[in-house]
Amino acid sequence: MKLSISHVTQYEYDAPAADSVNEIRLTPSTNERQSCYHQAIAIEPNASLFSYEDYFGNRVHAFSVNELHRKLTIRTQMTVVTREEPAPGEAPRRAAGRPAQEGWLWLTSEEAKNRFAEFLLPTAYTAMTPEIERFAHCVEAAAGEGGRTLSVLGWLEALSGKIRSDFAYDPEATTVTTKAADLLDNKRGVCQDFAHLMIACSRALGVPARYVSGYHFVGDLQGGTHFEQASHAWVEAYVPWLGWRSFDPTNETPVGERYVKLGHGRDYHDIVPVKGVYRGSGGQALKVTVDVRKVED
Repeated sequence: MKLSISHVTQYEYDAPAADSVNEIRLTPSTNERQSCYHQAIAIEPNASLFSYEDYFGNRVHAFSVNELHRKLTIRTQMTVVTREEPAPGEAPRRAAGRPAQEGWLWLTSEEAKNRFAEFLLPTAYTAMTPEIERFAHCVEAAAGEGGRTLSVLGWLEALSGKIRSDFAYDPEATTVTTKAADLLDNKRGVCQDFAHLMIACSRALGVPARYVSGYHFVGDLQGGTHFEQASHAWVEAYVPWLGWRSFDPTNETPVGERYVKLGHGRDYHDIVPVKGVYRGSGGQALKVTVDVRKVED
C-alpha cells in the first residue's frame, strides 16, 4: 500500500518566544515491512536541521530558532510504501515444536535479561504496581490451571485481546501524562494508555516490550481515500525464537500494511514526535494535524 502522510505541528505563543530548541521524531523506519521513499521537512520560521540516530535507532531531526517569534510551525510530508507481514520463515517452524514452558524459561535466563534490559525495566509510564501484576497474571490464570499453558506468543495475544475488551476507548478520559496504573482505575483511555498497560504487564512477566509510535490508516475502510488524525501507538514484544512481534491492544486487526512505524522506545517519553524548550514569559497553544492518504499506483 502506498501512503502519503502529512503531519503539521503548530505552536502559538502568548508572548514572543526566543531560543526555541526542538527535536522531532517523524521519519518513518525503513524495514522489512515498510520503506520511506520521500520525506520533506519545513520549519517556519526558517531553521537549519541537524539529523542523527538516537540510542534506539530512531531518526531524529534537531533545530533551533533564535529570533523572536509568536508562532512555530513544523510541516512534514512523506511517502511510504507498506507491505503485509513477511511470510513465516524457519523461526516459527522451530518454535512450533517447543513446549510453551521452554519460552518462558528462556526469558528468565541471564542472556535474555542482559540483552533486553532496557525493555524489561519499569519506567515512569509503566511503573509496576500490585494491580498491574494482578492484571498480568489474571490473563495467565484465564488460560487454565496447572502453570503456564499458553506460549509466550499466545499469552501476548490473549493480553492484547483482554485490554481491548476490558477498557473503553475515550479520547477525553486521559492525557499524555496518564500512567498505565491510571488506566486500571479509569477503565477508559486511548491507544497510548493501552500500549503502556500492555508493556507494563509484559515486563511484569519478564517479556521484553517496547512502545511504538506511528500511523494507522483506515480511510478507505470508512468510504474515503484519506484519514485525519491517524497518529497511533502500539506494542512490540520479543517472543523467543520469533523475534520482535507487533500487537495492537486498541484494534483487532493485525499490525500489517495499514500501519506505518515511526520509531520505538521504552515508553512514550522516548518517542515523542515533537519536543523542545523555548525562552519566553507567555503560555503556548498546540495544534496538531495529521492526514494520511492512499495513493493509487
